[in-house]
Amino acid sequence: MKREILISATPQETRVAILEDGILVELMVDQPDSERLVGDVYLGQVQAVLPGIQAAFVDIGTEKAAFLHVSDVARDDSDEDEDGEESDARNRRLPPIQDLIQKGERLLVQASKEPIGTKGPRVTTHISLPGRFIVFMPGSDHIGVSRKIEGREERGRLRSLAREVVPAEGGGGVIVRTAGEELNREVLEREYGTLSETWKKIQRKSKGARPPALIHREAKLTSGIIRDVFTQRVDGLILDSKQVYNEVKQYLEGTDPTLLERVHLYTDPVPLFDKYGIEDAIREAFQRRVDLPSGGYIIIEPTEALVSIDVNTGRYTGRKDPEKTILRTNIDAAREIARQLRLRDVGGIIVADFIDMESRANQEKVLQELRTYLNRDRARTRAFQVSELGLVEMTRQRVRPSLFHTLTEPCGHCGGSGRVFRPDTVLRRVERAARRIAVQQAEHEVTVRVHPEVALYILEEEPDFIRRMQHTLRLAVDLRDDPLMRQDEFRLLAGPAESDITGKYALG
Repeated sequence: MKREILISATPQETRVAILEDGILVELMVDQPDSERLVGDVYLGQVQAVLPGIQAAFVDIGTEKAAFLHVSDVARDDSDEDEDGEESDARNRRLPPIQDLIQKGERLLVQASKEPIGTKGPRVTTHISLPGRFIVFMPGSDHIGVSRKIEGREERGRLRSLAREVVPAEGGGGVIVRTAGEELNREVLEREYGTLSETWKKIQRKSKGARPPALIHREAKLTSGIIRDVFTQRVDGLILDSKQVYNEVKQYLEGTDPTLLERVHLYTDPVPLFDKYGIEDAIREAFQRRVDLPSGGYIIIEPTEALVSIDVNTGRYTGRKDPEKTILRTNIDAAREIARQLRLRDVGGIIVADFIDMESRANQEKVLQELRTYLNRDRARTRAFQVSELGLVEMTRQRVRPSLFHTLTEPCGHCGGSGRVFRPDTVLRRVERAARRIAVQQAEHEVTVRVHPEVALYILEEEPDFIRRMQHTLRLAVDLRDDPLMRQDEFRLLAGPAESDITGKYALG
């Protein structure tokens, strides 16, 4: 599989695209007005301890207090996986949070999740400092190796090497990252020393600070991508900014010179993302419907609680065997669902409604295909067995808001629902408001302002509307169209001054 990273940088925005076999699978956007918090270290102060939910709220200087769960306070290295992430806290017996921290206490914490929706950031007291080849965990004594390094002998060598380099007492914990495959002692010692010194600086700075205070800032988007993603498994890195190109070369000269030949400066007049078809792929990432190679399609609907995905055969009807038709569509859908989750950076609970299959073996084929493609995801994902209703439930690690929430905002017309009242529905609402005015005998003449679509509907479909109002309600109605109004909005104006009385009578 060919993997490439494209970076398009301007003073206003930096965009990073990851391609697999020429297909966009990940997109990250960094804008000056939307700073990332994940990885930043803060000196915070505990605002409240809530035993009922085994959590606390910590003031770190953000708009909303940060959420700290008991699992992010009580360390249990036996449950820590090889990538430095902790396993599900629900599988562990955790002490009461009030026994661990108290209100008003100063805490050194690290942001583990961005603020999402109405929720503040999530933090942990388990500080981890990522380098290019290792992750240093000062509060731990765990030595591990990334699961993506598969060779048993190499894993054993790296673990033994890390144990030799890291002091047994007070040396902290270390995870060898995927980029650390074939790592030698000299490089490991150098990076361990750098990260240890960074930790000492954090400790010194926190002692003289008053909470809330930012103590250490994580690397920016481009630096983080080069450090975390650009490894020997990536075939090329293409940048369209001379400044960023020089920064990347300088960084790699000191960390991994063997990758320098894979870094290329893009100088063509055609924009980089246009050249590789990225712009079209980005537009598709905001569509509900995604077409499949077989002719089927999937519908992706994000909601407040979860993301639902529906699979349909569409125009693909196969030839003879309906089970084969369904299997092919579901296999295509499994691959595309895994890609769309990465591309849109969807997190939380996902429910996929595949087309029903009678064969249990075929269900397993689809599930295995889904899991295979999910394994390419850098975020932790889990796909459970097909349920009795034919649904596949999944979870995906949520670190930051999805691409959908980051780059869009709710529609001012529909409030984010994606629907507006039809013209005839708006007209019925106007009628009900007119009846309330007539009952109270508050006005005898009313001006009604509506969107041009509604006005056109009245003229074409119900031309007797004004006469009917005058005859049945004895209310003179002057209808006017207003292109500045929403389609499902109307205004009632009364008197020579045309005072707005909509709020009194437009109840529904």
